[in-house]
Amino acid sequence: MNYKELDTPALLIDRDIMMKNLQSMQQYANVNKVTLRPHTKTHKIPEIAIIQEELGANGITVAKLGEAEVMAESGLTDIFIANQVVGRQKIERIRELSDTIEISFGIDDPSQLPDIEEVFEGSGKKAKVLIEIEVGEERSGIIEESDFVILLNELKKSKNIDLKGIFSHDGHSYMAEDLEECKDIFYTSVARTLRFAELASENGFHLEVVSIGSTPSLIQGYDIPSGVTEIRPGTYVFMDASQANVINSYNQCAATILTTVISKPTRERVITDVGAKGITAQTRSKGITKTTGLGRIKDYDEVYIYDVYDEHAIIYNEKFNKEVKIGDKIEIIPNHICPVCNLHEKAYLISEGKVFGEYEVKGRGKLQ
Repeated sequence: MNYKELDTPALLIDRDIMMKNLQSMQQYANVNKVTLRPHTKTHKIPEIAIIQEELGANGITVAKLGEAEVMAESGLTDIFIANQVVGRQKIERIRELSDTIEISFGIDDPSQLPDIEEVFEGSGKKAKVLIEIEVGEERSGIIEESDFVILLNELKKSKNIDLKGIFSHDGHSYMAEDLEECKDIFYTSVARTLRFAELASENGFHLEVVSIGSTPSLIQGYDIPSGVTEIRPGTYVFMDASQANVINSYNQCAATILTTVISKPTRERVITDVGAKGITAQTRSKGITKTTGLGRIKDYDEVYIYDVYDEHAIIYNEKFNKEVKIGDKIEIIPNHICPVCNLHEKAYLISEGKVFGEYEVKGRGKLQ
């Protein structure tokens, strides 16, 4: 059926645009002779993760253990949790997963090791960990070289833990003031990551993986320096309004929210039937990803969501008000697609205006 026959609000995925995005990033990885391990926290859909692997991805990345379990249940067998996994309950779940798939996860402090060591005692496999390196995002990860060496020395004492590699995330590239600063953030972050890889080598560790990545820098096609083995972009699969601003084009935005005009109480105001519970209230306030409003209306020039309530989007635009009538269905390009996907139970796959499939968003709500 025509996609505008769908009930609203509905998460739409344009398959043709998505496939171009997936193929482009895989080609970028191939040209730079690194593996691609896409971050599936964006889409949370096993079927898309399988497509990514079929195109050449070397396993997948997730943000949470619950997402890893969902992906493993759907047949994904090589998963990295790009996050610190803390507490015996979660480590026990990782050990259970390790019996059937290849699973690795993040650490950044020696205090995490005792639980891992104890839980994996007697296991047929060692726990596989990667140390996170903080590269300027001011989030988690090792900062001081001396602390890194302390952690390495503690790992040397472990008999049930295998250091697979290191990883970093240049998420502060989202706030770069221009593309020149984005490029500088990328190469500075990579150089810092490689310095820690060198330190690991100096301390007797052979790292299988040196993993980097965030979408704003990787979609620029920068040459990836020797020593990096893996990239982990996520948002590239669908893009969104903030990523569109980085490339100055909305043509690569594969995901939209279909919504119905339900009220026109003034000459300027238009109300649709999706609000914060369907598109979030997120915006980006600075840098190359800075957005206007709370979502852009697709196919209308400079029309944005002005405000949201739980179930209402508010638009102020007199010209747009005249062009739509109550009952019309329009599409919103979200500012940040990752949390938007987490709000929807299913996504509809469309091509050339027709619906030809739907995906369950099986990873939604998997916060533990």
